[in-house]
Amino acid sequence: MTPKTVIFIGPQGSGKGTQIDKLDAVLSAKDPTRQVVDIQTGRRFRALAAKGEGFTEEKIQETLNTGVLQPLFLSTTLWGDAMREHVDTDCHLLIDGFPRVVAEAHVLESALAFYHRQPVDIINLDTPEEVVRARMEGRARHDDTPESIEARLTWYRQETLPVIEYYRNRSNTNVHDINGTDTIEGVHNQILKALNLT
Repeated sequence: MTPKTVIFIGPQGSGKGTQIDKLDAVLSAKDPTRQVVDIQTGRRFRALAAKGEGFTEEKIQETLNTGVLQPLFLSTTLWGDAMREHVDTDCHLLIDGFPRVVAEAHVLESALAFYHRQPVDIINLDTPEEVVRARMEGRARHDDTPESIEARLTWYRQETLPVIEYYRNRSNTNVHDINGTDTIEGVHNQILKALNLT
């Protein structure tokens, strides 16, 4: 199997983390000799905030609580360190939480070129705002306040949707539009079909 580079894009509450975990399990079973590297910046930010060891961690928690975008330098530092520690040209690479803005996509280009990661598959979890709003309200995470949810939906609409269009125009890239309102298994099966893993 050719090493896969899969970037998951979708609003918070669209199920990206769940679907990455399920895809990780499939790739590990189908290609057991190849490492699967899973980089999710949201989990990394929350883990940093939970440490509460300094001013940066306090600011990250504050940003999580308000729902605004984390600064680009911190995001690229987190995923850049993860790539430096774990990525090579032979692993499967699953990405969630970046790029969130087109400027970050440009930074990611340098990493993809450095690690010779081609082609790239984009999983666009197309999920209506009312659906992800209800999911976030129901998952009982302390940073899912009504204000932070609306802030995240706003920046997703304004900043992240253009990233999908950026990838539609990128060479050697396949954008797969997935119906995010399907069941967890239904979304998973859509992804497997899109990636020719069925």
